[in-house]
Amino acid sequence: MTGAKSKIKIAVLCGGQSAEHDVSLASGKNIADALDKNKYTVTLVGIDRTGIMRLIPSLEELRKTALDKPIDVAQFETQVALIRRDRGASLIDVKNGNSISEIDVVFPILHGPYGEDGTIQGYLKFIGLPFVGPSILGSAAGMDKDVTKRLLRDADIRIGKFKVVRRHDAPPTFQEVKAELGTPFFLKPVNMGSSIGVSKVLDEKKYQSALREAFQYDTKVILEEFIDGREIECAVIGYKKLEASPPGEIIPHHDFYSYEAKYLDENGAGLELPAKLTETQIREVRETAVKVCQALECHGLSRVDFFLRKKDGVLFVNEINTMPGFTKISMYPKMMGLTGRDYSSLIDELISLAIQRREEEAALKVNA
Repeated sequence: MTGAKSKIKIAVLCGGQSAEHDVSLASGKNIADALDKNKYTVTLVGIDRTGIMRLIPSLEELRKTALDKPIDVAQFETQVALIRRDRGASLIDVKNGNSISEIDVVFPILHGPYGEDGTIQGYLKFIGLPFVGPSILGSAAGMDKDVTKRLLRDADIRIGKFKVVRRHDAPPTFQEVKAELGTPFFLKPVNMGSSIGVSKVLDEKKYQSALREAFQYDTKVILEEFIDGREIECAVIGYKKLEASPPGEIIPHHDFYSYEAKYLDENGAGLELPAKLTETQIREVRETAVKVCQALECHGLSRVDFFLRKKDGVLFVNEINTMPGFTKISMYPKMMGLTGRDYSSLIDELISLAIQRREEEAALKVNA
């Protein structure tokens, strides 16, 4: 690692191969903007839609991106790779093998498959680089909604009823699903976020079209009972000790909190920060959010999403997001702001946690 007075060399990875590519670019822009340039030397790496890593030449180039008009990462000609050296790791130019920069830590602000599912985390751990966010197991378990729900169920954490369908299996009939989950129900790709590929199903016709759409994004889809509840979220931070933020509430103005409502429609949803809950409810949300992260081995940062059922106030865990968005309207930094952490100090803390975890892991014996 660098000396106490040296700048920390950080690579911000954004973009990626998933359908959440555009959100990742916007998050990366905000993080890069917020990094203290007196403390960090920042290298920007965009991953294009085919998975090729490319050097983004300047923050000014990344600042051009917007959710409704993202930059095309493929325009940047310098293809790069992260490799392990005898001392530390480097970002190299693939064409000539020359080192572009040494790297001390990575902020992989990548959402969805190949970025949030343990894939990039495994590679970074393999080459010995600290990285922000949960490690391999937590990322993989948190990304797969089927595995998430099974682990939470085994940990006696309340979840709604669900059913999983694989592409190679004959799907249950609409009437079978209706008998098990009731209507309406939600149908989602298992390994996807930002409400992409999600449908609210009320009838046979919608069920068939929802299956077709969801299977475009994953080989496994999940069917979830509809819970008529308030949408409550809670941010979690920490490594050895996890801390949950005061909860916030999403108040959708559409049928459900879709991708468009989250990112493109300024009036898509209202945000209540903090959520208007009783002290008992706040305590339950915060304590459950920590339990969820512990059950899934999610350390560093995560956002846990809940339904608070309207008819009786019963709390259900909906899902976990192991690399939540960091756009200007994203809930994770907003909720962490309720703990007194501003955007820049939050990012500093996340980077510090990543380095702390790597140093502890590096001290472990790997040979008998």
